[in-house]
Amino acid sequence: MLKFSTLTLPVIASLALSNASWAEESLPSTNENKEQTSNLVSSEQAGYSFSRQTVIDLAKALAAEPMKAPQKAAPELINLDADTYRQINFQQNQAVWGEAPTQFSIQLFAPGFLYQDLVEIDAVESGRAYPIKATTDSFVTPNENISKLIAELGKFAGLRLHYPINTDDKKDEFIVFQGASYFRAISKGQKYGVSARGLAVDVAQPKGEEFPMFRHFWIERPSSSQQAIVVHALLDSKSVTGAYRFGIFPGSPTRIEVESTLFPRKDLAHVGLAPLTSMYMFNNTMDDSPSADHRAAVHNSEGLQIQTGQGEMLWRPLTNPDNLQISAFMDESPQGFGLIQRQRQFSAYQDLEALYQRRPSIWVKPLNDWGKGHIELVEIPSQSESNDNIVAYWQPEAPLKKGQPFEYSYRLTLTNDTPVLSGQPHIVRSAVNRSSSEPQLVIDYEDLSVSTLESLQVDASISQGRIVDTKLVANPYQQGVRAFVTFDPAEADTAEIRLQLKQDNKPLAETWLYRWTGE
Repeated sequence: MLKFSTLTLPVIASLALSNASWAEESLPSTNENKEQTSNLVSSEQAGYSFSRQTVIDLAKALAAEPMKAPQKAAPELINLDADTYRQINFQQNQAVWGEAPTQFSIQLFAPGFLYQDLVEIDAVESGRAYPIKATTDSFVTPNENISKLIAELGKFAGLRLHYPINTDDKKDEFIVFQGASYFRAISKGQKYGVSARGLAVDVAQPKGEEFPMFRHFWIERPSSSQQAIVVHALLDSKSVTGAYRFGIFPGSPTRIEVESTLFPRKDLAHVGLAPLTSMYMFNNTMDDSPSADHRAAVHNSEGLQIQTGQGEMLWRPLTNPDNLQISAFMDESPQGFGLIQRQRQFSAYQDLEALYQRRPSIWVKPLNDWGKGHIELVEIPSQSESNDNIVAYWQPEAPLKKGQPFEYSYRLTLTNDTPVLSGQPHIVRSAVNRSSSEPQLVIDYEDLSVSTLESLQVDASISQGRIVDTKLVANPYQQGVRAFVTFDPAEADTAEIRLQLKQDNKPLAETWLYRWTGE
C-alpha cells in the first residue's frame, strides 16, 4: 500500500538550482543561413569502433578512479554576459548531416557564460565514431577573438537535434542536451518548459546537491527512412558514473526510451532516478496571486501525477511554498509518475509571451521493476519564473552500493496531459476558497458520466482538524461533477487532505492530495 509522508524544512541556500534555470531566452538562436555545405565531423581521423558496450566499459573504468574535473572554457568565454553569449549563433550550414540523406541533423552550443564545462561529441556512422570539432566557422560570434577561442578549445557545451515534427519541409529543434545532465524536449506544437536529467544526487540534503554531468555524447546517424535517433551519453560525478542510451522518437508525442547502467564510486543513500525539474510560481485558484501580476497562473507544471504499483492514480497540485517542502510517496513497483501541465487554454494563464498553455507534460513509465522506494517531490520557494523550483524523482529504498552496477530503464513521454488518463475520468481543476473561517476546496472532474449524483460518495479525510461537509453538483461545462469539501483545520499550521470520489465504494477517478498551510 502506498504511504505518504511529508517534511517541511527551512530554506537551504545551496539548493538554488542554477543549473536548472532554463529561461528560454538564454538559448542562443541559430544563424538563418540556408546553405547546407559542410559539417564538423573530423575527416582527418579514421574514427574508432563504437557500440553501447563502449560507453558501459568507459563508465566502469572511470568509476574505479576518483573523478577528474572536466576541462573548462577559457576565462574570456566564462566571463561573457548573457547578452553577448546570446550573440554566439551556430551556423546552420555547419549542421552535422545537414546534407546527408537523413531527416535528422545535429547543431551545437558554444561554451561560455553559465556553460563552462566542455563536452565531447562524436557522430557514429556504420559502427564507427568520429569526433566533432569546433572551428572558426562553427559559430557567428560578436568578434574574431571569440571565434578563435572556441576553435582552440575544439569542444562544445551541448547539442540539439532537429527533425520535421511540425511540418514536412522544415527541421525543427525538438531536444536539447545542455548543462550538467539536463535535457528537455517537445512534441508537435509544444514550447519548451519542464526538463529532465540523467540523475539526481543528494537533492535537498544539508551538505548540498551534487550535479552529475554528461561529459561525452555519441549520436548514431539514422538512415533516410528512420524516424528515430539514438544518443549515448557518459555520465560522471564525484559519487557515480553511468552509461546512458536514449532512443528518441520525435513527433506527436515525442518519446524517449532511456537505458542506464550506473557505477557508484561510493554507497549512495540519496539518489533520484528519472528526475524531472520544472517551475511553479502561482495559480490564483489555489494560491494568493501576486497583487501586481495580471496573469491568472504562472507555471510550467501544475501537478504531480502518480500511478502506484497497485494502479491507484494520485493527483497532487504543486505549490510555491514559503519554506522548502519535501514530500515522499512510498510505493513498490510504481507504474508511472510525471509533472503535468493540464490546462490548455490561453485564458488559464493570460500570458502572450510565455504561452504556458503550450508547455509539455512529462510522464515517466518504468520499463523494468523498480522495487521498493518512494517518489520524492521537492518544492523550493522562488520569486522568479526563470528559475526551476520543482523537482520530482524515484528514490530506491536500498542504497546503491559501491562497486555494484545498477541497471534500470524507463520511457519519457512529452504529452499534453497524463497519457494513461486519456478518455478516463480525472481532475481538471482544483481551487481553494479561504474567505471564511472554514476553508472550502473545489475540485472539478471531467469525463465522468453517472445516472444520479446520489450514487456517488465523497470520501475525504484530513490529518489535523476535521472535515465539516462535502457536496457534489453536476458540472455540464466539464461533462462531469464538482466536489465541495469544507474543513476546519483548527489550530494546525499544516494539514494533509485526501479525497476520493467513489461509487459502490470503488474509486471513480484520481485520488486528490493537498497540503493545507495556514499562511
